[in-house]
Amino acid sequence: MSGVGDHSQASQPQAFQADVAKLLHLMVHSVYSDRDVFLRELLSNAADACEKLRYEALKDPALAPDPFVIRISIDKDAQSLAIEDNGIGMSHDDLNTHLGTIARSGTKAFLDQIGSGAGNGAEAREKLDLIGQFGIGFYSAFMVADRVDVFSRRAGSDEAFHWSSDGKGTFSIVPAAQDEAPVRGTRVVLHLNEASKDYLEAGRIERVVREHSSALTVPIELVEKPGDEPRRISEGAALWTKPKASISEQDYNEFYQTLGMMFDEPALTLHWHVEGRQEYTVLAFVPGSPPFDLSDPSRAGRAKLYVRHVLITDSAEVLPRWLRFIRLVVDSADLPLNVSREMIQESPVFAAIKKAVTNRVLQELVKLSENDKEKFAKVWEHFGAVLKEGLYEDPERRDALFDLARFATSTSPEGGRTLKEYIAGLQPNQTAIYYLLGEDLARLAASPQLEGFSARGIEVLLLPDHVDAFWTTTAVGFDGKPFKSVTQGATDIKSFPVKEENAGEEAGADEPPAASLATLYALMKQVLGESVEDVRASDRLSSSPACLVASERGPDRRLERMLAASGRLGAATKPVLEINPTHPLIRALASQIDAPDKEKFEDIIWLLFDEARVMEGERPAEAFAARLTRVLLGAVGPTAL
Repeated sequence: MSGVGDHSQASQPQAFQADVAKLLHLMVHSVYSDRDVFLRELLSNAADACEKLRYEALKDPALAPDPFVIRISIDKDAQSLAIEDNGIGMSHDDLNTHLGTIARSGTKAFLDQIGSGAGNGAEAREKLDLIGQFGIGFYSAFMVADRVDVFSRRAGSDEAFHWSSDGKGTFSIVPAAQDEAPVRGTRVVLHLNEASKDYLEAGRIERVVREHSSALTVPIELVEKPGDEPRRISEGAALWTKPKASISEQDYNEFYQTLGMMFDEPALTLHWHVEGRQEYTVLAFVPGSPPFDLSDPSRAGRAKLYVRHVLITDSAEVLPRWLRFIRLVVDSADLPLNVSREMIQESPVFAAIKKAVTNRVLQELVKLSENDKEKFAKVWEHFGAVLKEGLYEDPERRDALFDLARFATSTSPEGGRTLKEYIAGLQPNQTAIYYLLGEDLARLAASPQLEGFSARGIEVLLLPDHVDAFWTTTAVGFDGKPFKSVTQGATDIKSFPVKEENAGEEAGADEPPAASLATLYALMKQVLGESVEDVRASDRLSSSPACLVASERGPDRRLERMLAASGRLGAATKPVLEINPTHPLIRALASQIDAPDKEKFEDIIWLLFDEARVMEGERPAEAFAARLTRVLLGAVGPTAL
């Protein structure tokens, strides 16, 4: 029984014991990864203090503030940096509660207080522009300071107090002399450690403010040395927070050049504000020229992300990779953050913002393509290859991307052709959208695989970008018409009549006897051996003697080469060599199957195969030069065929 009693006594709740000095040291040096954030956190606290006073002045007009301002003062002789605001200030109890208790947020307590009040407390809370959440930002000051002194006077009070700590576990609060504290508000004085003396340089302070806090709604001033006049380094109103009607095109252009490190003007500027389940503002730019890192494989759709005008990260993945050329700022009122406020937490709110921003950017690009074709043509010229990545990576938005896509075709090699225009120009009974993959637009336009299609007036998409080989294999089709490669499998174009203007070119001479052709194809298959899967007559050729196509079972020839180059193809499939039976060379070969010079005959067959490879952008076989020399010698000698 005594064991039971002992257990009951041992189960009484016990308080955790903590070494406060070690806890503070761990928090300061583990929570934050970038020392610059100390200034961001202190400026955010100052902005919150101003916002709190603005709210309090609504209830007590006697507290009506002067124009709010935050002032940063550098004192190199004293090796100190001071951040001062004319906001709400703190009483003795406030200092003890908010600075003497780690993770006790004065902002959160203030919000809880007004949120629990009667009347329109919740509405007032929503309108407040407060930043602090966790109550630890202030302690980031100990990353750069050996000691921190805080002088504060609560608005409406004559009493001022001095809080001081070395960040090693203890602090003190004593009354402050009248001339030590601000008339109203708070001054935080950092006595910088040896490793942080670079923060006494005005240029360093300006850079940090510009990167992290330039969007705060309170102006920020800098005093470079005691006795100097303050110089404003932030206007207290980020461009995206201003009404669109008050922003000039020059303002937008200058901001774009700063944001994206660009020297041109944007092709499209997008600026909108969203309210509702999520509240956020977006300012986005489509560059006027390709950014230098457009082809960087690690470059995602990054954005500068602000939460209540405080920069959280300049590399938030708000947009998908296929919109990585967009330069943008997103400023949210309610994104959940991790404790250090250096990272966004993945959440339904952030996911909803990302989806909505992507959809809006895509909609605006579609509008541009419809309303300003000339400007959009430039956008597509610069970024079309990247946008087409979305056809492969983002099936959900494929239809909208198809509306954007512009193509060069066999009938419009200069480009600018839409899929809707292609569908409108289909030949009677045409059931597929034909395409040709390659590496170079000029070579594609001259490809022998197009000859039969061109003779029949069948338009073919010319696709020179790497991503084309992938999206064409995953896209089901467009407007009920599947995509079909002209270099894969047999064609079905014999049922289409040859255009009258091409009739003479297509008709050519009569084919050799079927038996001679069959024998020739069999002989060619025997000579080429394992290099080809088959040799057969072609429907797609009209002026060239031969071409290579993929078998029905294998991938498109271009896709196969790309997979092989990346090591993702086990064994390459063998191509099919298609022959134009009406070509003079083929007719000559068919008539001289029994020619005495078998070596020369075989050389010509190999040269036909090599010619077809070269037309596809491949290298000929190693023996190509020797074969060509032998045939040329024979052509000028007595043994010529």
